[in-house]
Amino acid sequence: MGNRLSKIATRTGDKGSTGLGDGSRVDKDSLRIQAIGDVDELNSQLGLLLCDKLDPALRETLLSIQHDLFDLGGELCIPGYTLIVDAQVARLDALLEKYNADLPPLKDFILPGGSHAAALAHVCRTVCRRAERSIVGLGKSETVSEPVRQYVNRLSDLLFVLSRVLNRMDGGSDVLWQKDRIRGV
Repeated sequence: MGNRLSKIATRTGDKGSTGLGDGSRVDKDSLRIQAIGDVDELNSQLGLLLCDKLDPALRETLLSIQHDLFDLGGELCIPGYTLIVDAQVARLDALLEKYNADLPPLKDFILPGGSHAAALAHVCRTVCRRAERSIVGLGKSETVSEPVRQYVNRLSDLLFVLSRVLNRMDGGSDVLWQKDRIRGV
């Protein structure tokens, strides 16, 4: 680990730039900082979800994902450095298979909602998709590793599945979109 933050208000960013992990400085509105910020927001939203009462195994899964996201942010913060590896993507694939195995097949779209925890998982999913868009945008002008892109893509899928799982754990079910509802009522 490079520099430890002992002084939070450094004033080095007062003119609109910020330091990366390799010591270089970039504008605070750069694509790289946007991607780092979106990943940080996702991690914070997961922290909010973890405030709910959750199954212990699911809690451990989400905590592990939080650590991965911190690694992912670190990789984005240090251009050319690798922290996210194929094994982390494979773990998400295995979790997707595990949690999706007992869910009924979807025949309709679902609305974000249901239990509090499920709704928070949906918020995490949408923030994850935004982080993915930021990372893809960054990858058009700078190098982003394939496992980083794959990780956020799989994670958004997993968060969708977990929202469904959380509704069932709470005794509810998916909130189905009613395509044939009477509009305007």
